[in-house]
Amino acid sequence: MKRESNEIKKENDRAASFMRFCEVVRHLRAEDGCPWDRVQTHASLRRSLLEEAYEAVEAIDEEDPEHLKEELGDVLLQVVFHACMAAEEGLFTFDDVVDGVAKKMVFRHPHVFGTVRAEDSVQALDTWDAQKREEKAQRTATDTLEAVARSLPALIRAEKVQIKAAKAGFDWPDREPALDKLAEEVDEFRRAACGDGDPEEELGDLLFAAVKAGRFLGLDSEQALTRACDKFIRRFRTVEELAPRALKECSLEELEALWAQAKSHPEAQA
Repeated sequence: MKRESNEIKKENDRAASFMRFCEVVRHLRAEDGCPWDRVQTHASLRRSLLEEAYEAVEAIDEEDPEHLKEELGDVLLQVVFHACMAAEEGLFTFDDVVDGVAKKMVFRHPHVFGTVRAEDSVQALDTWDAQKREEKAQRTATDTLEAVARSLPALIRAEKVQIKAAKAGFDWPDREPALDKLAEEVDEFRRAACGDGDPEEELGDLLFAAVKAGRFLGLDSEQALTRACDKFIRRFRTVEELAPRALKECSLEELEALWAQAKSHPEAQA
């Protein structure tokens, strides 16, 4: 009985903490609140929402619990702030947001809350996809492709589009055709760069083919490019440290020699 009472107290404390947080946000938006917060709109905070989400992802990559705790708080602030603005406009409330996502989770998990069976994560994901198609009235495979958000980072969007196309049966059976297509797109981009075609279009085709080849190898293209950027920065720092003078004063031959040194330098390794 005492344990049950303690659990109830903890739940009440958590609810009270969240209510205080919501009240802080409402106060920021009030007439006697912060002038900056008061004039914000959904559109003006769009970039902030993206930045906070990316910072949370970075904290996950760093495997830093304290940093993750802080960044999740910043993401939560964005969610509550947007809900608060919507409530002011009479559009919806934070309670509507929570109720909506709870109902969505129940609907998309009939293998948990209903009678559908899912023996493993693959079956569970198939069930999720089927429920989502029904929920969104997606009647064709094209509908599912078009439903992938255009605002996603392009590499992530490409992968999601390809996965949905593959689920509809539109894919190669193994990696060899994907690798051949990648080589073909490299050649086409090279020709376009020399005046035979649209370089931007061919670059897009090349990147799309690279994502597909990576997918057949079980690789996350977004993560791969992130790691490549990190590696470049490490090696660039080494080049700058080894350079006898400012980089812009070095010849191309000197820079290439420094880069070759950096590639084998311990501090520039992944």
